[in-house]
Parts: sequence; C-alpha cells; structure tokens
Amino acid sequence: MASKDRRDEIVELQNELIRNRSRQDLKNVREDLWGFNPLTVRPILPDNAGPARPAEPTTPQPPQPKARPTEPSQPVSRPRYTVSGLGGYHMNDTTDDLMRMIRESADSLRRMTEDLNRGAGRGTGALPDIPLDPAPVLNSDVNKKAGGKTEQADAAAAAAPEEPQEEEPEKIEDLKAELNGYIGLDTIKREVESLINYVTVMQRRKEAGLPTPDMSLHMVFSGNPGTGKTMIARFMARVYRSLGILSKGHLVETDRSGLVAGYVGQTAIKTKEVIDKAKGGVLFIDEAYSLTNRGGGQDFGQEAVDTLLKAMEDMRDDLIVIVAGYTELMKQFVYSNPGLKSRFNRFMEFPDYSVDEMLSIFDMRCEKAGYRLRDDEAREALRQTIIEERAKDADGFGNARGVRNLFERALSRQADRLAALPSITREDLESLTAQDITGKAPAPEKADTDGTEAEGSAQEAVEEKAPETEAADGMKEPAALEDTKEGPDGEQAD
Repeated sequence: MASKDRRDEIVELQNELIRNRSRQDLKNVREDLWGFNPLTVRPILPDNAGPARPAEPTTPQPPQPKARPTEPSQPVSRPRYTVSGLGGYHMNDTTDDLMRMIRESADSLRRMTEDLNRGAGRGTGALPDIPLDPAPVLNSDVNKKAGGKTEQADAAAAAAPEEPQEEEPEKIEDLKAELNGYIGLDTIKREVESLINYVTVMQRRKEAGLPTPDMSLHMVFSGNPGTGKTMIARFMARVYRSLGILSKGHLVETDRSGLVAGYVGQTAIKTKEVIDKAKGGVLFIDEAYSLTNRGGGQDFGQEAVDTLLKAMEDMRDDLIVIVAGYTELMKQFVYSNPGLKSRFNRFMEFPDYSVDEMLSIFDMRCEKAGYRLRDDEAREALRQTIIEERAKDADGFGNARGVRNLFERALSRQADRLAALPSITREDLESLTAQDITGKAPAPEKADTDGTEAEGSAQEAVEEKAPETEAADGMKEPAALEDTKEGPDGEQAD
C-alpha cells in the first residue's frame, strides 16, 4: 500500500515537472516569435564585462540523448541569451534551436517516466496524458508574474474602434459646377459665387502675408419654406471646408426646441452643447425669429441668443452660423439686438420657384427614382395641380417641398391603380398618368365601332324627341276626355 502511494506521488511530481517545463518551453517559443520579455531574458555578458555571476541552481537532469538530426535551415544571426528556467542553457534565438530543445526535453522526460514505471512494476511504458494546450500558456501564472500582457493587449487593440479617416476637401471647381446644376436660384447662385471669389482672394492675401480685414461669414437666409435654404446652407459648409475656412465642414441643423430649455440656467447649457457639436462647421438655425418674438417673463430665448453671440465671437475662426426664416420676421430678429445686427451682415433672399421650375424638380425626382410622366396629358395635369395647390395655400404649399409631396402621392395612387390590373408590364411600373397626379378617374371612353355609334345616336335622337311627344299628347288629352267619360265607379259609359 505504501509503495503504491509512493508510486502515485512520484508520478504526480513527474507530471507537474512535465507541465512546468512544457509551459516554459512554449513561453520561450512565443517570446522568440513575437518578441522576448526583458524580465525573463537577459543577455550573456562577455568574460571581461565584470565579475562572474554565481551559477544558477539547476535541477539534476538525466543524461541527455543524442540530438536527432534536424533539417538544414538558414540560421539567423542574433545575440545569444540565457532563458531563466531552462537550467542555464545557452541557445541562439532561432526557431529551429528552440524546437530542438523542446524535443530533447520531451524525450528526456519520456525516458524518465518509462524508467519509473518499470521500477514500480507497472511495465506499461505509457506516458501520462498531459494537456499541452498553448492557450493557457499566455495567461499562465508565470506569464502574469513576468508582466506579459500580450493577449490582453491584442484583445484591446482588436476591440478598439478604428478612427475614421478624414476626407479630403472637395475641389472648389467641382462645387461651382454642382451649384450651376441646381434648378432655379439664379440670384442665390450669383451671390454664392461672389462670396466664393471674395473668400478665395482673402485667403490668397493671407498666404502672401498681406493684411486682411476681419471676415464675417455669418449669414441670414430669408424666404418661404421649400426654397432651398437648407440645401444652400449645407452647400456653403462644403465650400468653406474646401477653402480652408472650416476644419470639418459639416452642418448641424436645429431650431428653438433644440436651444431653449424650460428652466432657468438650462438654456445656456443646452445651447452650448449644440454649439460644441457644430464647431468646425456650420450651425443652421431654422425659424430663428422664434428666439426673440415670444415675449413674456418665462421665455428663455434671449438667453440662447446671448450664448450664441458669445460663441460666434469666441469661435469666429472655426464656426459659421446661418439663421433662416420668413423675410419680415427675420428682419425683426436681426434688428432686435445690436449684437445680432453687427454679426449678421450678409443677407440672401430666396425667391419662390416658378411653375416651370417646379415641373423640372418633379422631373428630376422621377429620373432619380426611375419614373416618368406617361404623356402630355399627365404633364398638363401636373401643371394645373401645382397652380391650384399654390393658389389655395401659397405659404403652406412649400415650393420644392410641395412638389415632393405631390410626387409621393402620385406614387401611392399609381400603386393602387396597378393593383387592379390583371397583368403589369415594365412600362406600367415606370409610368405616371394624369390619374396618378390628380387622383381623378379618367372620363369613360367612346365606343369605336360604327354600330355602337349609330345606336348611340339613335338613342340620343329618341331622347330628344321624347319631350315633343309628351307635349303633343298633353294637348290632345282634353279631346280624348270628351269622347271617353268615366262613370262614378271609373268605368267607361256606354
């Protein structure tokens, strides 16, 4: 019984030795392939570099078998070093040498195990199963004590989001070509191009070392809804980015609800958050007049205006503010505060689109979405619908916004119309008819056959003669009554 316990103890010690040596050998391979750890690797000093170090204690090892021949390889010339934990072995930092050492150690340990088994009477010669999973080696206690954090660093690097690459500024020539491609807006195009020329010249003077006046690029856009104010604001952000005026060139759109809070002190914080988000780009405030025309003691719009004015001064080199709204209301907004009047000195009036321009906008939407007006009847129906809608509610129609609503309603009506057809062709899917535009069913078509037409004419003739016959009968009725008199019971008299 005692011999069995002793044998089990020896086997357990041997297994522990094998596990420790395997961990260390695999750790050395990792250090060789991905960089050694300075806490476990030290260079071998020359003999004359200083006093000799005391030899490290080593565990007695059995005679090492002759190394099996390895395939010839091209050795890499690197400094020799001593790896602690390998019994003071010296080796070149090459993969072949490390693999050879691992194989020799495994052979030696296998021989020792076989000798112990035979001595204990087991005679199986079997090597105990030892898990040699390299995964726990990287997180082993030895690696942690040595300061190894390779796996954690790799995981953190993989989880870290990639930084978005900054896009190159667009060429100003491409932006001008895009501007000229917009439908309508002739006055706005001229003003924008003039502003581009002015900013370009000021930038050239600055590069030449010439003095440049302070440029106020904050603007007021006035006009009815749907006249392209937001589109041009977004376009101006890209222009300023191209000219180097803004660092990012993005657009942040907001209104009163995004700036004003309901309690004292919160409006300034809310407004500052929006301003910080817009830094490096354009802050577009729609219906900005609502910040100052509310009145009352509990209105905090003026607090938002004061915060905005301070930011426009502090960030004037990397923030442009564009306010927009109805023409008259925007004039009242600008002149309500001396600070606003001094900072907003560029005004752009956006006129309403003409009927032809709105037809072109509708065609542009059709082209982008893969639709087209089927015929002239459909186009005329669209023209009349636009005229009627605008006359009914000029402010509510919304110019280009109203055209978009007409287009979406036409698509919905087309879907209802096609759903009733027994079969649908590609042309049907692409075509928008007058019925799709107006929502009114077409008038019934006249029959094509001659017989049907003649029959219809005869029927009309009968209907026209019917009143004359009835009138004639009415004139003859008294005479008839004289000849046929009825008795008291409704019978004819003899």
